[in-house]
Amino acid sequence: MTSKVTYLGDLRTSSTHIQSGTEIISDAPVDNKGKGEAFSPTDLVANALASCMITIMGIKAAELGVDMKGTVAEVTKIMNAEPRRIGCVKVDFKLVGTNDAKQQTILERAAMTCPVFLSLHPEIEKDIIFNWK
Repeated sequence: MTSKVTYLGDLRTSSTHIQSGTEIISDAPVDNKGKGEAFSPTDLVANALASCMITIMGIKAAELGVDMKGTVAEVTKIMNAEPRRIGCVKVDFKLVGTNDAKQQTILERAAMTCPVFLSLHPEIEKDIIFNWK
């Protein structure tokens, strides 16, 4: 088992990662009858994309001897109305660690192979921007 999700009432859940015990609270968003006091499930999907991409880049960066510590990904999720689903995830990376164009290309290509990116439905637009400092 990977995780356990418990419904807490009022459109809120608690998800516990079995291996670590880490807990995530999620709420339905305000525009879908929720309080919006925590990540919504669709927020977590969008965030998972950025987290996965930055992790895969981190693995490749370590192989290249590049320290990406301090890199940031800004995530924007856009919902479609009918049917209600994620329509687009925008990820704007603010990357640090290398000024070498070849290394940057390698890291960007690695990001596009992350399992979450490859698992998201093809109809979900993925707007990925790499900004190197």
